[in-house]
Amino acid sequence: MSDMAPATEPAARFTAPGGWRPGLGYGLLGLPLAFVALPLYVILPNHYAREFAAPLAALGAVLLGARLIDAVLDPWIGRWCDRLFARSTRAVLGAAALAAVVLALGLWGLLFPPAAVLDQGMAALLGWAGGVMAITYTAFSVVSVAHQAWGARLGGNEAQRSRVVAWREGLALLGVLLAAVLPGTLGLGATVASFAVLLALGCWVWSRSVGPVMTPSSPPRAVPVAALLPGRSPLRQPAFQKLLAVFVLNGTASAIPATLVLFFVQDRLQAPPALEPAFLATYFLFAALSLPLWVRAVARFGLARTWLAGMALAVAVFVWAATLGAGDAVPFLIVCALSGVALGTDLALPGAMLAGVIGQLGERGQREGAYFGWWSFATKLNLALAAGLALPLLAGFGYTPGARSPEALQTLTAAYCLLPCALKLAAGALLYTLLIRPERLAAPTSNPLKVHP
Repeated sequence: MSDMAPATEPAARFTAPGGWRPGLGYGLLGLPLAFVALPLYVILPNHYAREFAAPLAALGAVLLGARLIDAVLDPWIGRWCDRLFARSTRAVLGAAALAAVVLALGLWGLLFPPAAVLDQGMAALLGWAGGVMAITYTAFSVVSVAHQAWGARLGGNEAQRSRVVAWREGLALLGVLLAAVLPGTLGLGATVASFAVLLALGCWVWSRSVGPVMTPSSPPRAVPVAALLPGRSPLRQPAFQKLLAVFVLNGTASAIPATLVLFFVQDRLQAPPALEPAFLATYFLFAALSLPLWVRAVARFGLARTWLAGMALAVAVFVWAATLGAGDAVPFLIVCALSGVALGTDLALPGAMLAGVIGQLGERGQREGAYFGWWSFATKLNLALAAGLALPLLAGFGYTPGARSPEALQTLTAAYCLLPCALKLAAGALLYTLLIRPERLAAPTSNPLKVHP
């Protein structure tokens, strides 16, 4: 065909590890990284609002600012990681270890502000939170971008790539489960100490895991000329643009409930505080249990179609959640289980699709950091928008933590359940229009997001 050109891949490609030992060695660091994400992105807003009486609008502005600063830095962090990979894997591991130390210290500083800061009033507390968050988020980005780029350099076909990501995300879900249970059972201090130990263990095991190993190259595949622009910025690659657009829209839909779930549980459901860990644990446990099933579905239906099925399930579950009210703790446990199953696709599949794009563009082993830097930017943008828009909007429409009026609870329900549904539907439509439909109309080898075994 006239619009086809061979992909210029490197002289060799990388092979994804097989067996449980290499998967565990690479993926174990995902456990503490996810462990810390729950306090940073879910518990922290609720902690500041209830423990320190931080106003929602001001808190949302601080979270938005800190997360935007962090997000803007991610593309630079990604390019820096590529330079480290070009030097040696030892350089990558050393930088990640240093960032891990900063991350552990930053988490402690956020959850336990110094007495001198608390004595100076709310403005000082929010200023402290914003500054420490920006530093802590940046350290988190360095570790996570380096780790994700390492995984992408392992390569493989669709099933192999999804298996690599599933190891990382499955262990990450175990980390989230621990983070959901430990604060309520051992307290925040023991939670931070446990995180520090797990982070050190994860970095040590990662340093001894299977690295990107060169193997003989496979023949180049044909991809559309419009999608083959090696060496250009990831944001100027059409294949990456399409995948990123779906990822951002879907990620925003997922980030809003993550930000508001504790408010929904406490005020809409009026559930006992003792049940909060059970809700979070159920959600992440079923996400972990669903990963092997989704990986098997990928082998049969492909990455994009399987992701679309997860989006459809999430919409159905959150429509049901909108009908729940005070005392509906058991139905909400079912909501958590089913939405956790849907979450499995969001965790394992988009990253595997991105690894496929990088390989098809002939940039595997060269620019994974640049792509995952922008990928991390998009993730942080989702979280920033969720906190920076959802919390002030709730305050503007009359909701405050502890509210029981029908109007306030309707506002909370609309923000927690219905707005994410609308965004998920839009993301699904975009996924079908940009990725699935062109795949159906074109020859299999012309799809830049699908790498066949």
